[in-house]
Amino acid sequence: MEGGGRGNRVKNKAPAPLQITAEQILRDALSGQETDAPPPRQRITDPEELAEYRLKKRKGYEDGVRRNRQGIGNWVRYAAWEERQGELTRARSIYERAVDEDYRAQILWLKYAEMEMRAKNINAARNVYDRAVTLLPRVDQFWLKYSYMENVLGNFGNCRAVFERWMEWEPESPAWNAYIRFEIKCGEIDRARSIYKRFCVVHPTPESWLKWAKFEEKYDVTKAREVYETTLEYLGEEANDEKIFIAFARFEESQRETERARALYKYALDNLPKKDAQDLYRAWISFEKKTGDREGIEDVISGKRRFQYEEEIKNAPNNYDVWFDYVRLEEEYGGDDKIRDIYERAIANVPPSTEKKYWKRYIYLWINYALFEELEAKDVQKARAVYKEAVKLVPHKTFSFQKLWVMMANFEIRQKNLAGARKVYGHAIGLSPKKKIFKNYIELETQLGEVNNARTIYGKWIEWSPDVCDSWVSFAHYERDLGETERARSLFELAVNQQQLDMPEFLWKTYIDFEIDQEEYDRVRGLFRRLLTKTKHVWMTFAQFEVSVENYDGARKIYEEAFEALRIAEDKEERKILQEMWQKFEMEHGNADTQAIVSKKRPRRLIKRRPVMAEDGSEAGFEEYYDYLFPGESGPTTGIDRILANAKKWKKTEA
Repeated sequence: MEGGGRGNRVKNKAPAPLQITAEQILRDALSGQETDAPPPRQRITDPEELAEYRLKKRKGYEDGVRRNRQGIGNWVRYAAWEERQGELTRARSIYERAVDEDYRAQILWLKYAEMEMRAKNINAARNVYDRAVTLLPRVDQFWLKYSYMENVLGNFGNCRAVFERWMEWEPESPAWNAYIRFEIKCGEIDRARSIYKRFCVVHPTPESWLKWAKFEEKYDVTKAREVYETTLEYLGEEANDEKIFIAFARFEESQRETERARALYKYALDNLPKKDAQDLYRAWISFEKKTGDREGIEDVISGKRRFQYEEEIKNAPNNYDVWFDYVRLEEEYGGDDKIRDIYERAIANVPPSTEKKYWKRYIYLWINYALFEELEAKDVQKARAVYKEAVKLVPHKTFSFQKLWVMMANFEIRQKNLAGARKVYGHAIGLSPKKKIFKNYIELETQLGEVNNARTIYGKWIEWSPDVCDSWVSFAHYERDLGETERARSLFELAVNQQQLDMPEFLWKTYIDFEIDQEEYDRVRGLFRRLLTKTKHVWMTFAQFEVSVENYDGARKIYEEAFEALRIAEDKEERKILQEMWQKFEMEHGNADTQAIVSKKRPRRLIKRRPVMAEDGSEAGFEEYYDYLFPGESGPTTGIDRILANAKKWKKTEA
């Protein structure tokens, strides 16, 4: 004992060398139990003792069936015991009593009939089966046992009669198959054929017809083909099962009717739903690889891709990329009618939204369709109709497509229909005026030499967008190219006098460049002066212009004016940049005197130091100084001498 009242402690916690499982414990406990001794075997030696034994057993069985008359097992065991005792009459009586209790118990009828057959009472067994199929005609096991018994006995007539009685109840296909196998075994092929006919009427399913066709393939090829054809005709819409077409095509292939097989595959692929034709498609590919030529194999490849596209389109009809791929496939392998059909199906899927981004890919379907009709199908009228329908479909009040209008006008130009092209552009300007439409229309009139028409279109463009500088500049350049300098200058003047412009800098720059090209330097200077009333950021550009025309005195004068103006405006950054450019100018085109003047105007930057402590412990504060001191100008210089005198002392203090 350790630890007082804390109890015994286990010192060695290592696992025992011999491990005992729960299974071993249970097995040992079970093996140790005593088993009951078996009852002694009773040997009966005289009739009286046998009668006593039978009486005791019968009493026990009777008590059992009396207590539970619905217990079928009790009746079966009772009858089996009587059969072993050789008391067939008693056994038969027990089965009859049991049947009276529950005639729907199938095991009773089967055991009853088997007992009669073991006793070679064939008529009695036949009577039992007959009663069973009469009372329970939907139990196929009774019919099968009955027919098998007659077949084994060689009573083929009776067996056929049993099957005929069974078929009147129109059972499931296993019953018909058993009847057909019986007739085939008997060599009655015509009877088997007639049974197949009745079977297909009772069960008009593709599987039933295929079984009949497979049967005929073994005995009569002509009739097999008739069965396949009758199947397609009889079933109608229900014949749209890939199994029928696969079997029919393989039959034709086995008879070396390659074209008939190919026609069947193509018909099935064109008429069956794509989702229900997976196996059919694989069978067709295998067939073409074995029997087809290059064209046939290509047709197989294209067919596979068609199948994939159809599935994708079914799931997402507005996926226009799939339609484009589908059209390209048909352009490679299909004919004009097939291509046209795909285009018609594609354009029928109008985008559900009125946002332009959902229409961009869709409108290209129309454009490609029109190009196909024009360039491939050579149908000009159809192409024109496609363009017109596309224009009608687009909601121009919400958005429009410049490319569609331009493509339509170019189409009319290719057809040498200039009036039609002008009409298209006019219609476009009326519905949805855009920059590209104006430019293309002007380019058309320019190429035709119709200057007045081009000026009219420019006027419409400016009228539509007077605040857009690009329209003014384009019109002015057009007049300049025609040699109409005054008209171009007038347009520039009208443009710069507009109250609102989207890019006024671009307009002024273009106007100035125009006057420079015309070598109207006084006008350029006037424009710069006018522009300086609006903005102060063109001084350097003005000076550079004077340098470019070698007017160095004028440039120097502009630098001086700019420097003074920026000083007044207190724009230090601009003034610094200007002074650097002025210094560079004087280095290239000035002399020592002018360079000295510019150097004097250079600002000197003073560095502000943070306050430090003097030796007496007081703060050595500083006044606020200007950031830049200009030579010749007075400024707050108080304290500079003190700073310079005490610089070393402050340095030591900071250290």
